[in-house]
Amino acid sequence: MPSNKINNQSASKVGLGLRREMLTEFCANTPKEIDFFEVAPENWMTLGGKFGRQFTQLAEQHPFFCHGLSLSIGSPEPLDVGFVKGIKAFLDSHNIDIYSEHLSYCSGTGHMYDLMPIPFTEEAVKHVSQRIKQVEDILERRFILENVSFYAAPGAQMSEQAFVNAVLSEADCKLLLDVNNIYVNSINHNYNASDFLAAMPTERIAYLHIAGHYQEDVDLMIDTHGADIIDPVWALLQDCYRLHGVHPTLLERDFNIPETPVLLNEINKIHQYQADALALLSSAQKGGHYDV
Repeated sequence: MPSNKINNQSASKVGLGLRREMLTEFCANTPKEIDFFEVAPENWMTLGGKFGRQFTQLAEQHPFFCHGLSLSIGSPEPLDVGFVKGIKAFLDSHNIDIYSEHLSYCSGTGHMYDLMPIPFTEEAVKHVSQRIKQVEDILERRFILENVSFYAAPGAQMSEQAFVNAVLSEADCKLLLDVNNIYVNSINHNYNASDFLAAMPTERIAYLHIAGHYQEDVDLMIDTHGADIIDPVWALLQDCYRLHGVHPTLLERDFNIPETPVLLNEINKIHQYQADALALLSSAQKGGHYDV
C-alpha cells in the first residue's frame, strides 16, 4: 500500500494555497509563518516560462501538497488514466508526496471544475472506492479524500456523514477534513456540525482545510474561499484539534485575496490554536487537569 509522508513532526504546520499572483513575492521572500504550499496540479502541470521556473524554485525550497480539482472520482465514466498518469509525472518531478481530491464528480467525457454531489448510496460507495484504488495504483501514493460542500443530495439513501465514513472504510484511504465545508453543509442541510466533526475517523485524517464562505441567506452558505473565516468556523477548528489532535492545516483563499500581511493574520491564528491544543495535550499527558 502506498503511503504519505505526513507525520507527527509536521502536525503543527500551517500552509497556504498558492496562486500565480503570489509567485514573484514568495520567490523573493516566503514568510516564515507559511510552512507549506498547496496547489491544484491541473493549474500547474503544463505551465512553462516564467511561472514554471518560479514554481520549480518554490517547490525546491518548500514542502508542497497537491489538491486536485478535476479527477472526478465519482464519475460514471471510465477513469481518465492518461490524466492520472500526467498527475503522477507532475508529482514525481517535484517530489510531492501528498495528493488529495474531492468526494464528488465533475465530468462526463471531459473535465470541468464544477464539483457535483455523488448520490449517497451503497452502490456509489463501492464505485468510488474501486476508482480510488485504481488511482492509488497509478500514483503509487495513498489517496486523500476531501469531504465537500454540496447544495443538493439527489438519490440519497444515507446521510452525508455515513457516506463519507463508508467510502473511507471501503477504500481504506485517508481524509482531508475540510472544517469550513462541515459548517457550510450544517447550515444548508440543517445538521449539527459538532456531531459531524466528532463522527469523523481520527486515524484517517491526513490534514485539514479551513476557509471563508459567503452567506447568501440565513440558511444558505456558499463555499467561496473568498472571505475571512468567521467565528463559528474558527470554533469548529479548535474543536477539531481537541477531538482529533493537531494536523497540518491549510488556509484556502482563492478570491478577494488580501495582501500577505493580512493573510498572515489568519495563518498566525491557526498557529496559535495549534499551539494551544498541543499545550493542553501536554498538560494532560503530564497528569494535569484542564477543562474542555
